[in-house]
Amino acid sequence: MIGCTKLLCGTATVSEVMKHNEEGKVPANLLQFSEINRPLVVWNMTNRCNLFCKHCYIDAEDRRYKNELTTEEAREFISDLGKMQVPVLLFSGGEPLLRDDIFELGKLAAEKGLRPVISSNGTLIDDAKAKKIRESGFQYVGISIDGVEETHDEFRNQKGAFKKALEGIRACLDNGIKTGIRFTVNKYNMADLPVILELVEREKIPRFCMYHLVYAGRGKSMADMDTSTQEKREILNFIISKTVELFQKGVEVEILTTDNHADGIFLLNHIRQKEPGRADEIIKLLNMHGGCSAGTKFANVDASGNVHPCQFWQDYTIGNVREKPFSRVWNSDDELLMKLREKEKHVKGKCGICTYKSLCGGCRIRAREVYGDIWAEDPACYLIEEERKGEI
Repeated sequence: MIGCTKLLCGTATVSEVMKHNEEGKVPANLLQFSEINRPLVVWNMTNRCNLFCKHCYIDAEDRRYKNELTTEEAREFISDLGKMQVPVLLFSGGEPLLRDDIFELGKLAAEKGLRPVISSNGTLIDDAKAKKIRESGFQYVGISIDGVEETHDEFRNQKGAFKKALEGIRACLDNGIKTGIRFTVNKYNMADLPVILELVEREKIPRFCMYHLVYAGRGKSMADMDTSTQEKREILNFIISKTVELFQKGVEVEILTTDNHADGIFLLNHIRQKEPGRADEIIKLLNMHGGCSAGTKFANVDASGNVHPCQFWQDYTIGNVREKPFSRVWNSDDELLMKLREKEKHVKGKCGICTYKSLCGGCRIRAREVYGDIWAEDPACYLIEEERKGEI
């Protein structure tokens, strides 16, 4: 993730990050800069979902799936993550709240010293459910909003989904749970972005994360609806201006982007022009972040226990937690993992000759989908040549 508020507004410093890295325990608000090689783990605890979203990366449906981890298997998995001291366990789906044992497992994760968080469509959260989420020890709930009401409902293929999601956000906030909006930008909804950020401010939502489209699952069919190079630049310029505006107004919200690490370089070049004295520190922070985290600071475990480099890489399995603890799988000598951990040596095309390839690395899933080569340049990179060379 690219922390727009932290980078643009100076709310994170190199000295602060280094102090926590040296202590070996980085707080949640600085995890994006952690140099500790223990990954944030996204667990798709079920493939079942009550919605049918256009861009779902696992093609989830509202039906029961076979072979999902049992409660006892999940407890063993979570206990291993606790011993490994991974910083975050994100309970995802499908829709994770469709699993009856989510509260039991969330409580276990908290007891094991993990930071349990939920990624949800929000439609199943009411006041009673929010209270259970809080009591189980979940520290954050990210709820997907795809645009204004009409746009969101069309994306989610369910009338009323927007209203239910907003009710879910309000229920979480009313119960003292940190809650954020997850917004996947594309041609369908980019015009709604200003309205959604107005919603964030009005509802006092403390976190907003804009996701770039990744061509995986049902998202493959939407590749032609990804924003253009020029649109990406316009969107990032808007995000920059809105981030600064909200910060100067004293609005307590953190704005981030994810799934296109060119955003970090775009922000760097913006800061270099506006506040050149801060450029070196931004480079150091981006270096600590390390660009695309797939296979490095980020891991995915699917509903059947298969371990993947990231949640979009469902067709490549490193191992299975039923057969071997996650900690052993993650620290194995898997060839792809080894290459992802030194991706700057393998990327090609524009990514290969980019000055900032170690700070970004591009998206390997988009490269494979478009060019048939995981090490090809990221087709969604929108930086011009001068920006990639560091000449701006």
